[in-house]
Amino acid sequence: MSRLVFKSNPQPPPYLLLLQTCSSMNQLKQIHAHTLITGLARFTYITSKLLAFSALSEHGDLRHAETLFNRIPAPNVFDFNSMIMGFLKNSHSEKGLSVFTKMRRIGADPNARTFTVLVKAWVGVPLLDQIYGQIMKFGHGCDVYVTSSVISVYCKLRAVESARRVFDESLDRNVVCWTSLLSGYCGNGLVDDARDLFDKMPERNEVSYSAMVSGYVQNACFNKAIDLFRDFKRRRANVRLKESLLVSVLNACASVGAFEEGKWIQMYLDDHGFEYGLELGTAGIDFYAKCGFIKDAKEIFDKMPRKDVTTWSAMIMGYAINGENDTGLELFAEMEKKGPKPNAVTFVGVLTACNHKTLVNEAWRVLGRMSKVYSIAPEIEHYGCMVDLLARAGRVKEAEILIRSMAMEPDGAIWGSLLNGCLIHGHFELAGKVGKLLIQLEPQHSGRYVLLANMYAKMENWEDVLRLRKMMKDREVVSISAWSFIEIDGVVHKFLANDKSHSHSRCIYQTLSQLSKELESFSNANDSLLL
Repeated sequence: MSRLVFKSNPQPPPYLLLLQTCSSMNQLKQIHAHTLITGLARFTYITSKLLAFSALSEHGDLRHAETLFNRIPAPNVFDFNSMIMGFLKNSHSEKGLSVFTKMRRIGADPNARTFTVLVKAWVGVPLLDQIYGQIMKFGHGCDVYVTSSVISVYCKLRAVESARRVFDESLDRNVVCWTSLLSGYCGNGLVDDARDLFDKMPERNEVSYSAMVSGYVQNACFNKAIDLFRDFKRRRANVRLKESLLVSVLNACASVGAFEEGKWIQMYLDDHGFEYGLELGTAGIDFYAKCGFIKDAKEIFDKMPRKDVTTWSAMIMGYAINGENDTGLELFAEMEKKGPKPNAVTFVGVLTACNHKTLVNEAWRVLGRMSKVYSIAPEIEHYGCMVDLLARAGRVKEAEILIRSMAMEPDGAIWGSLLNGCLIHGHFELAGKVGKLLIQLEPQHSGRYVLLANMYAKMENWEDVLRLRKMMKDREVVSISAWSFIEIDGVVHKFLANDKSHSHSRCIYQTLSQLSKELESFSNANDSLLL
């Protein structure tokens, strides 16, 4: 082994160069042994390099680093930082904090790097308050990277007011600090506060725009995310867009069916030579699949040089939601042969692909393989797929038995699927029981009352219809109208039932009336041919 590191040479070995090319603990120990023999181990720079490799390298050994550290008579700030980083990297927060305590006990002054690392220990708000006090004491409050780290961690700990206080107290706030607080607001659901902060920023860069767009997507404000992206394109027409921003916008476009904007992104990717990496490729697959262009989704899937379980799962789900059940199941079979090991999300897609009454037995087989072959315990989403499939296939009793056997409490979505199945196939007695249970479970869900009231109306049970309407009024249940949307020239238009709020509603209803007349005329003509 020694011959791999040290060759016969009359000159002293270049230790620093050897440390830079070191790739294993065996090599490091050889270098360390030679530094001890030659007396070079007494030099702080050499010792610090040995320690840093042991504590921080992916080939290192934290226990060996701890032994080395404890033998250094007077560790410097770089040694302390290496040990703190090493412990935190390996999820030993308490040990990292104890190293900092020792540092203060022997009188070694921490630097900005110490605090940037230390705040990421996620030690809780009270201890973070103390660390922030130390930051101010040693004059690092003006360091923008220290400040932004503190703001970020306060927000992750849900202490948004403390994060804002640190931001307000900072004397030197650059775009990094502003963006840290903006992201923190978004992460805590304060998207309006985030936008207000964004609008007040003295300087914005692509990272700021990306953070705000991602925040909108994270909080399901998809149209606002797309609008902001369009604004960014207008203002910075010559800036090369980054992958992270494009992924966020593609996710927003997929959620609201904004096909034109998503298509623009795909053309931009092709024109600028982007490679379909895991995140970008999967986002593209999801976008095209949700917009109904499954062939384009498959084209991206085939172009990707590497595919992980998320990519395969997205493609399988894409086939499932576009009605290509058999193709989705064939892709899953291919994944089992040559792809990555499927996970719980994959099986949601596979079970969704079984959403036809002819595939009920296949769904049971998949559910069995999931637990027996892959040791994945069914979660509520998997039960939801099965109950929905069984109920719509008319196997209502089977669906009810499955619900009763679940390892967890069924949620409203599962009982709702059973109720829909009961109504479709005329199981009104069971529907009445399930409907009452649903109203108890989700007393503010207007759809549950409406479904049950419609059933009673169909049965001409007007007394129960009135009872349900009164119950809704007494409980102040807000009716949520269903809506649809269509994209024209890059603008998404949203419509409610009987909606007359659209600026072109008069023209829309005239066209709808004309279409109805033409359909009726066509139907009458066909009926006359059959006579």
